[in-house]
Amino acid sequence: MPRKKTSKVAILWRGDAEAQHAATPQNNRFHRIFDGVLVWVDPIHRGKTRGDLDALLRDVAARGPWVSAHPDVILKIGVKEVLYRIKHLGWGSDTHLYHTTAEFGAAFPVRLQSTGPRVIKQNRGNDGLGVWKVEQIATRTGAADTVRVLHAQRGSIPEDLPLHDFMARCEPYFAWGGCIIDQPFQPRLPDGMIRCYMGIDKVVGFGHQLVKALIPPPPEGPDSPAAQPGPRIMHGADAPPFQALRAKMETEWTPQMMEVLGIDRQSLPIIWDADFLYGPKTAPGEDSYVLCEINVSSCFAIPDQAPAAIARLVLKRLSNARPE
Repeated sequence: MPRKKTSKVAILWRGDAEAQHAATPQNNRFHRIFDGVLVWVDPIHRGKTRGDLDALLRDVAARGPWVSAHPDVILKIGVKEVLYRIKHLGWGSDTHLYHTTAEFGAAFPVRLQSTGPRVIKQNRGNDGLGVWKVEQIATRTGAADTVRVLHAQRGSIPEDLPLHDFMARCEPYFAWGGCIIDQPFQPRLPDGMIRCYMGIDKVVGFGHQLVKALIPPPPEGPDSPAAQPGPRIMHGADAPPFQALRAKMETEWTPQMMEVLGIDRQSLPIIWDADFLYGPKTAPGEDSYVLCEINVSSCFAIPDQAPAAIARLVLKRLSNARPE
């Protein structure tokens, strides 16, 4: 009898020497999805970037093995710049991009004064690193260039300072990632964030969470229970509250994004997600959605219903990639 063809798979994530020595398929958070060459590594971790790892993964992929997500695909959809490149799609907002400190210095103060609170984002980051809410405030002296800023990292508190001082603080972002993204602050942020989990180009689940990032902490302080984000409530792909969003993602926004960025279906990551904030209500009173970011480098946790769908997608992709 002919031998059944099998595939070797690997999962790569950040760890330390102790964790690496003790790692087994059963004792970590990925135990339900050990299928595929899947990489979960944040862009920034304790001051370290993915620079060396991305070079290694490119070399591995060039030798034939399938890598998800490929570093070149991450640079297309897993960075904040994508918010500018696809802002004309139905999930976009008044998004701007600055490539240099000169562009930032010339345009951002005018935009802040004319449009209200803005959100500044470094191109590559995670866990709120390099994401700031910025708004002008009135001072006793009448100075027009004083701003109140709030970092999206957990535990942050608002800070008042001259606008040029804040902009100088952002200059290092041009070195790591090459640009800064500027979006309008969404007033419905307290209504929560919807995370749409994707398996290639299909929705595999949703997560809804009452986030506290970019919301000033209560009087009890940033470390108080009231300042902590709510739990992320997971839902399957068929959850009724999110069917309008699912239809948009599968039939409009994802195909349009692929066309704009030049990505074919075979290159899309097995698992990625898109974070949405609620935009203004439509005339009939329906919700609209504004894309906040796309996560590709390290996407977890996923709804309980998603691993089976992801495993099927991995098996199909490996089967298609296997030589006859």
